[in-house]
Amino acid sequence: MNKITMLLGSALLVGLVSCNKSEFEGFTKAENGLHYQFYTQDEAGVKAAEGDGVSMSIVYALKGASKDSVLFDSKLNSDDGSGVIRYILPKSSFKGSLEDAITMMAKNDSAAFIISADSFFLKTNKLQSLPPFAKPGDKLQVTIKLVDIKSKKELDENQKKQEAEVAALEGAEKPKLDAYLASNKITTAPTASGLIFIETQKGKGKDHPKATDVVTVHYTGTLLDGTKFDSSVDRGEPTTFPLNQVIPGWTEAIQLMSKGSKAKLIIPSSLGYGPRGGGPIPPFSTLVFEVELIDFKAGEAQPGM
Repeated sequence: MNKITMLLGSALLVGLVSCNKSEFEGFTKAENGLHYQFYTQDEAGVKAAEGDGVSMSIVYALKGASKDSVLFDSKLNSDDGSGVIRYILPKSSFKGSLEDAITMMAKNDSAAFIISADSFFLKTNKLQSLPPFAKPGDKLQVTIKLVDIKSKKELDENQKKQEAEVAALEGAEKPKLDAYLASNKITTAPTASGLIFIETQKGKGKDHPKATDVVTVHYTGTLLDGTKFDSSVDRGEPTTFPLNQVIPGWTEAIQLMSKGSKAKLIIPSSLGYGPRGGGPIPPFSTLVFEVELIDFKAGEAQPGM
């Protein structure tokens, strides 16, 4: 009886090992067909799950007979230059998918996975046909370093916190503007859009730029608290640009100026960078510009016009 039990156990072990064999050296094959190889692994760590926010560095390459061809490297393609991409982990797009691979990983794990290339392009990326460099049966090797995982609960809490912060900034804009106007004794009425335009030096001509013109200006921009965020004056060189390709406050204000005139522009965020801000400009920031219109000319005609 004991001998039979041992034989059955041996047969079961052989079966398990054979199921895990991979044709790729150094890799193990999972039941879903995914081939994997961990370089660092926290086996007790909390694994990523559908709906989580994952941050990772990732490289994927088309496997070739002699040399793999790199198709994407997050070090060269991340939005912020950090080499890390972030996204919400979706439902698995096919059995043995990239999503399945990520759910095998915990924070700080690094691993390589081999997945079906045609399924990746057609099912994960939803392309209508395979790209010209790929053919049915090809494999992709995907190398991942999982930098961070945020659970759906954490993401929801962060979203609510950000929304509260944005609401607070939005609510504070008008009181800050009112205080600025009062302390600087500014009584100029805003235009219908909310722009406050104060001419500080008359121009030499009567003509005004049109929205389609190209203008050359000197300017200095500050926040209401006096923080300077940009200045062509400091750079020692005026700036030239099409007037219809800047923030709405500028497009409106510069059309009120003539060549050689100077003005102070007080631009609410609704005519500026809005709820998102930009660079050193926080969300819901009223901007103050000192502007000199040096010159303007007709812009180039657009195709079809």
